[in-house]
Amino acid sequence: MASGEDDGSVEEKDNHKKRTISPFALAWLTFYNIAMTAGWMVLAVAMIRFYFEKGTHKGLYKSISKTLKFFQTFAVLEILHCAVGIVRTSVIVTGVQVSSRIFMVWFVTNSIKQIQNEESVLLFLVVWTVTEITRYSFYTFNLLNHLPYFIKWARYNLFIILYPVGVAGELMTIYAALPIVQKSGMFSVRLPNKYNVSFDYYYFLIIVMISYIPLFPQLFFHMLRQRRKVLHGEVFVEKDD
Repeated sequence: MASGEDDGSVEEKDNHKKRTISPFALAWLTFYNIAMTAGWMVLAVAMIRFYFEKGTHKGLYKSISKTLKFFQTFAVLEILHCAVGIVRTSVIVTGVQVSSRIFMVWFVTNSIKQIQNEESVLLFLVVWTVTEITRYSFYTFNLLNHLPYFIKWARYNLFIILYPVGVAGELMTIYAALPIVQKSGMFSVRLPNKYNVSFDYYYFLIIVMISYIPLFPQLFFHMLRQRRKVLHGEVFVEKDD
């Protein structure tokens, strides 16, 4: 599930007390979030410039693919942040979201060039870009203790529309890839072979699509709970994963 809507703030309300982190961790997280905000803003500018110059979305993915792959892959550090405890977010939730993004970039859109000009690719790219600029700028200002309300509002409201739209774009992209994968047999391992194992990437993609059914509601309602906690002060007791 590639929404990127996990709640990774290092400051949480816990009986109205803020959790503190070490100066080194604070400096690193501030640098990381500023860099990621800048990276996704560069992507946004590149996308807008491309569309105004070309008047079409065709060729857009190819023009931004290197930058997209770099910054999206760099996000794997967020799993490490959760694992070592400098960010109080579920490792499982963050792991699912980051790995699904990387999978969409490297093993679907980048690997299957025939689908790169699909409108669904443009759809999830726009959603990802808006989401990540909002998310990383939220983290940055929060770490600096100067969080503008409009960024806080955007962080906990835009996902209500962006999350489902982004998921729809991802699913439509995978669906468009299915006949190409089935015909080419890419990433598939057929029997017989010396390892005596088989793997069919076509059916794997179908399983990935089906996995959205249980995962999407869980992640979406997780964000709704975060929204009520942050914007309305409701308290939820959740187990740490």
